[in-house]
Amino acid sequence: MLVNGESFAVFDAAGDVLEMPQEPLGFFYRDTRYLSRFELRFAGETPYLLNSYASRENAQLRVNLSNPDLADARGTIKLARNSIQIERNWVIAGSALFHKIKLFNYFSRAIEVPLDLLLGVDFADIFHVRGVKRAARGGQLAPQVTADALIFGYEGRDGVQRFSKLIFEPAPVTLEADRASFVCTLQSDEAKELEVRVLVGSAEPAASVQVPRRFDAALTQRRRELDGLDAGWTRISASHESLDLLLQRSIADLTSMIRFAPEGSYLMAGIPWFATLFGRDSLLTALFVLPFNPALAVGTLKTLARLQGTTVDPQRDEQPGKIVHEIRGGELAAIGEVPFGRYYGSVDATPLFLWLLGRYVETSGDLTLAEELWPNACAALDWVERFGDRDGDGYVEYFCETAHGLVNQGWKDSADAIMHADGTLARSPIALCEVQGYVYAAYEAGAMLARRLNHADRAERMEQRAAALRASFANDFWLDSVGTVALALDSQKRPCGVMASNAGHCLATGLLNHQQAAVVADRLMGEDMFSGWGVRTLSARERRYNPMSYHNGSVWPHDNALLASGLGRYQRRQDAMRILNGLVQAAGQFKTGSLPELFCGFTRDERLGPVPYPVACHPQAWSAASVFMILQAVLGLEVRGFEQKLVIDSPALPDWLDWLRIERLKVGNGEVSLIIRRMPEGPAIGVLERHRAVSVEVVR
Repeated sequence: MLVNGESFAVFDAAGDVLEMPQEPLGFFYRDTRYLSRFELRFAGETPYLLNSYASRENAQLRVNLSNPDLADARGTIKLARNSIQIERNWVIAGSALFHKIKLFNYFSRAIEVPLDLLLGVDFADIFHVRGVKRAARGGQLAPQVTADALIFGYEGRDGVQRFSKLIFEPAPVTLEADRASFVCTLQSDEAKELEVRVLVGSAEPAASVQVPRRFDAALTQRRRELDGLDAGWTRISASHESLDLLLQRSIADLTSMIRFAPEGSYLMAGIPWFATLFGRDSLLTALFVLPFNPALAVGTLKTLARLQGTTVDPQRDEQPGKIVHEIRGGELAAIGEVPFGRYYGSVDATPLFLWLLGRYVETSGDLTLAEELWPNACAALDWVERFGDRDGDGYVEYFCETAHGLVNQGWKDSADAIMHADGTLARSPIALCEVQGYVYAAYEAGAMLARRLNHADRAERMEQRAAALRASFANDFWLDSVGTVALALDSQKRPCGVMASNAGHCLATGLLNHQQAAVVADRLMGEDMFSGWGVRTLSARERRYNPMSYHNGSVWPHDNALLASGLGRYQRRQDAMRILNGLVQAAGQFKTGSLPELFCGFTRDERLGPVPYPVACHPQAWSAASVFMILQAVLGLEVRGFEQKLVIDSPALPDWLDWLRIERLKVGNGEVSLIIRRMPEGPAIGVLERHRAVSVEVVR
């Protein structure tokens, strides 16, 4: 898989795109598939796969193949297998896909090699690929064939004409709408190359954005982009191989999903299904990596502020001040067959916007962004009080306004994710426990921003709201019989008395008192919740538990990151380390060494390893970012920008980690580099380098 912002390509292990309409194979751009078949044949046969891998920085996919046995009509072998090396390389530059095929002849004499590329373009919308049924499609235009190019066109029902232009170099011997055929004569020890460019978009090919002409130039351009983005990261390395690989792959995954926009860079949510802006996902991702790449928070906040709701529109669950949930650019969204063109159906994105803004300001010491976004912050706070709390009980609830929208509008948005202990589904309006935690964090953030910007009355009001919410929540959500907070309150204000991971988010925001927090922490780390690889979304003792479900018993890395953050907040470092240990070991058993969107919640079995969830996104932004939030929890790391101070409070290191190195960590307008070593008496902090007046405070 390759990703470049909102462009991505999914191949099989051999570098082919197989013609499988309901599978996310192909080249996609802005929610449309512009290449649905691209298969290589060697003398009419499928080559043998030797190996394939993505480069370290995720710039290119490299594949090594070899020829099968080639026989004449009488069955005599003319060319033995493994005589010709076939190297395939793919790279994405902007919205263009480049492919280079290199053939090398290890045979003792010259050989004539017939090579075919089997081609197809279906212009399928990503929701159609996911299984949304369509009553009618737009019209496929007749392909245009020249000596060295194919142009496919599609007139969508949204009135947009989309095109895919495939350019071959050298020109094929034969070129048809579904096949490009080459004949390569190779002397012994000779190499030859073929290239294909795939230009896509919604304008005439001649008007498309300038792109490189050759593969090598495209690869150089992509590497240069990634190098520039990579420079914005604090470097973190570790003595433990699996953790170090997870850190490096996570940064590479995140960097590859960054999209440039006029207001700044932000992250796509996940590949293949969520290659777009998601309010909740982008905000939590930016929060997780905040000390290590604060620029992502700036771009995310500015982008979401620009898209903030301005009117009451039930068809897309929009209200003034609400932060957008999802943006889509495909045909189905444009014509309303799915409601997600610009959709506001998430109850948590708005308080998360405020929480991130507050944390960014405290971490960076940057009041410029606070001043710029203060009107947006006020609008978001007003939404929380006016539209979020629709019945005035002090809790933020959700209710789906459109029949085509999301029934559940928290992060667990499956239709069966919010239930009572007997398994019956809760009815909306629903007040989720973790959303009240986010609102509490939003009030605290709003109060802090108001005080720093000299709005004392607003600050006092937000402080009062936070205190009132904390007090009422302790009474209305706390369940002594279950030893946790209710998953939610339903439309009748009845608590959903199930043990779910949502309760741990309340630890992360500081909503619980210490006694309640201790009970919740114990429950989260019990064997019914902790699988050995991570904390499940739902207790194995609950009626709707299913380890293979999307939200009712699976393990989500981002969920675990918030739980670890909460455990660290209440000084439960050992429990946070258990989560770190489980996820690092799980990542080590996945092919890429990084973490997918989720995996199944089966109890840990070393013979099976972590069981993949079949259609999980990988890479996914908040999963890739999770390890950075967990490390902050384990180390007790906090950057205080206004004080130019880095605080490390009661740090811990697991017994399998000898050292952790953090370089170029931004602290206010300075930087610090340090190494943390495991010692018998506790971690030792060594400052390697500092720029400007940065202080490091270690609390024991």
